[in-house]
Amino acid sequence: MISWTDYGLGSHRLTCPACGRGPRDKTLGLTIKRDWSGVCHCYRCGLAESYRPERGAHLSTPSKPRIKPAAPSEKHETLSDWGHSLWAVSKSLSGIALDYLNARRCCIPPADADLRWHPALKHPAGHAGPALVALITDALTGEPLSLHRTWIRADGRKSDIDPPRLLLGGHRKQGGVIRLWPAGAATPCLGIAEGIETALSLAWGVQPVLACIDAGNLAAFPVLPGIERLVIARDNDPAGIRAVGTCAQRWANAGRTVLVTQQQQNDLNDLVMGVTAA
Repeated sequence: MISWTDYGLGSHRLTCPACGRGPRDKTLGLTIKRDWSGVCHCYRCGLAESYRPERGAHLSTPSKPRIKPAAPSEKHETLSDWGHSLWAVSKSLSGIALDYLNARRCCIPPADADLRWHPALKHPAGHAGPALVALITDALTGEPLSLHRTWIRADGRKSDIDPPRLLLGGHRKQGGVIRLWPAGAATPCLGIAEGIETALSLAWGVQPVLACIDAGNLAAFPVLPGIERLVIARDNDPAGIRAVGTCAQRWANAGRTVLVTQQQQNDLNDLVMGVTAA
């Protein structure tokens, strides 16, 4: 299932061949050791495979995802009680959370934005540490849908944990956004981006801003009443470029002005941080 000889020594992140949802859905961790043997594991479906040059690959779990169907009570169209509780105990941005955002050269959002932090949030892998906690709400209705969590370090890097960003399981993400400026900040101009850090980089020039979470949500971002100009911070990869094209066409067809950022770097945050383009 894995083309082991295509990878060099070290760790790699791949799309799981069993449960992968697209080229950007890299839930499979793969490691090649010094003797060119290797192991891989998908954190979502549990797929595990090992490889030795002399005997080839060995699949230790079925090729079909081992995801148990969720009971109706485990499916949440809106934010669950547990999600509301976590959001309630999360703190306004301060301490390590501010250190992280400042190190990433982000524009700091207002205190009443849908972005908070938790000093010791537990990760499914067992790690507990500081994490940004963002509320995801429906782009049209504003109803809470889910939470987005990013485990962070004060130096501007994400925590050394796999994966460092997670959505709440069993919650709807489609149609959701992270409002990095409160609803009362609505103006005829709006900025959007995929990720939180990219949106907060765009905020140096455009406010308010929203983070759409990923390319799929950005592509489907609906035309909002009262917004006459949309500024999109484009991720410079195939999925990001396609998403921006789809969204921009929808808004242009509705008679709205659309502006799109361009940079050699992967995203606007890389540009703001002075990261050299690959």
